[in-house]
Amino acid sequence: MNQPIDRTGANNCFVCGPDNPIGLQLTFRMDGDICRSEYIPQVNHTGFDDVTHGGLLFSVLDDVMANWIFLRGERAVTAKCEIRYRNPVMPSTTLLLESELLERRSRRLKLFARAIDAADQQIMVEATASFILIK
Repeated sequence: MNQPIDRTGANNCFVCGPDNPIGLQLTFRMDGDICRSEYIPQVNHTGFDDVTHGGLLFSVLDDVMANWIFLRGERAVTAKCEIRYRNPVMPSTTLLLESELLERRSRRLKLFARAIDAADQQIMVEATASFILIK
């Protein structure tokens, strides 16, 4: 997509907001039917035992799914999410984030997302979520 997207209401988003000085400021792009981004956790993104905080990993996967919807010109809110942490993510690990649509029923969309270690292509975290379209 080459046209600027109206980000009204999202400019201060912790994950993708370009105006949030303490946010992650991730950018998202569509690659066919898959939404993609990258995230490199920093040392100050850790929780227990210097492992990347699970809440941040949830947030980036939630956002890659939400942006799958957003980049198609629709808006939605997360209704439910299930996450599976497969492997601990250490700081400085380059994570490839991707999401895709699993199902669409009227105003409800179900998406799948994963975070993959760029170095060895190992799946680190997976999530499935339902979103409700809003006007």
